[in-house]
Amino acid sequence: MASQPTMSRLENSVSRSDLYRIGLALLEIFIESYDQPPKKLTIDIDDTDDPTHGAQQLTLFHAYYDEYCYLPVHLYEGESGKLITTLLRPGRRMRGREAAAILKRVLDHLIMVWPKTKITLRGDSHFSTPEVHDLCDGYGIDFILGQAINNKLKALGEPLMELAAALAEQSDEPVRLFDRFEYQAKSWPRPRQIIYKAEITQGKANPRFVVTNIRNRTPEFLYEKVYCARGRSEGFIKNHKTYLQSDRTSCHRFSANQFRLFLHSAAYVLLHTIQQIGMRGTQWTTSNFDTIQLCVLKVGARVREQATKVRFHFPTSYPLKDLMRTVVRNLDTS
Repeated sequence: MASQPTMSRLENSVSRSDLYRIGLALLEIFIESYDQPPKKLTIDIDDTDDPTHGAQQLTLFHAYYDEYCYLPVHLYEGESGKLITTLLRPGRRMRGREAAAILKRVLDHLIMVWPKTKITLRGDSHFSTPEVHDLCDGYGIDFILGQAINNKLKALGEPLMELAAALAEQSDEPVRLFDRFEYQAKSWPRPRQIIYKAEITQGKANPRFVVTNIRNRTPEFLYEKVYCARGRSEGFIKNHKTYLQSDRTSCHRFSANQFRLFLHSAAYVLLHTIQQIGMRGTQWTTSNFDTIQLCVLKVGARVREQATKVRFHFPTSYPLKDLMRTVVRNLDTS
C-alpha cells in the first residue's frame, strides 16, 4: 500500500549486511521447503541479461548482448524449480573465481544441513573453469558443465564426426554418436573427462562438448538425460525475469537494485509454492506464472475485515472456484 517515493526510500535504505541476511533467508526458505533431507539435489546455475537504460551503478556494455546491462546469476533446484538464490552482477561474464566464491557460500550451507545429500552441479560452458572444477572435487560433488569448442577439441572429435557424416549419407534421419576422452586446457591443472556428441542434422555438423567428473554412466546418458535436462532452468528464469518482471532494476544504486531483485525472488518463491503445493493434483502445476496470474490471481473480490480474520468473497460465476478451493485446502494441510 506504500507510495512509490516510500518504496524508493526503502530500497535505498538497505545495507550490504541487510542484503546478505536476505540472501541467507532465501537459502533457508529453500532448505525448509523439504520435510526431510533429499537423497540427491541438482543445482542449476545460469545468468541472464538485464538491460539497463540509465546511469545505474556497475552497468557495463556486454558485446554478446550488444547493450548495457546487468548479468544477474540464478540458482535453482533443477528438478523442482525451487529458487535457491539470485544475485545481481555487473554486466560482464562471470570469472571462475567469482563463480566458485558464490557456489562455495551456497554449498557450505547446504552440506552443513544435509551432509549425506548427493549434489550435482549443472551449468553452461562459461562456468567450466578450474576454480569451479576444483571446488566440486574438494566438496565431493558431481558436476556436468558445457565446454566451449576450440581447435584442439575439434581435432580430438574429428574421427567420430567423420563416422557420423558417413552414416548420415546412408540415412535421412539425424545421426548422433557419443564418445568420451581426456582433455586438458592450458589453464587447467590436470586433465578432465570430456563427453563428446558428434551430430549430423540436415547435412550439417553439430558438435557439442561437456566436461564432467561423473564416470559411472554412459556418454549418451550423461549428455541427453543429465546435461540437456538443464534446459528447464531457462523456463524458471523466464518465470522469474519475464513474468515477474525482475529485470526492472532502474534504481541508481547497485545495492537498491539487488534489493529489488530479492523482492521479485520472494514473489517467485510465493507463486512457485502456490503452483506446486496449492495446485497439486491439477493441470496448473505445469503452467507458466503469467497464466496463473492472469487466470487465477487477477480476480475481482469483495474483502471483509473481521476481528480475527479477513474474508474474500469471490463472484459465484467465477469459473475456477473449484480450483481456488483446492488451493486453499492444499495450502492449509501442507
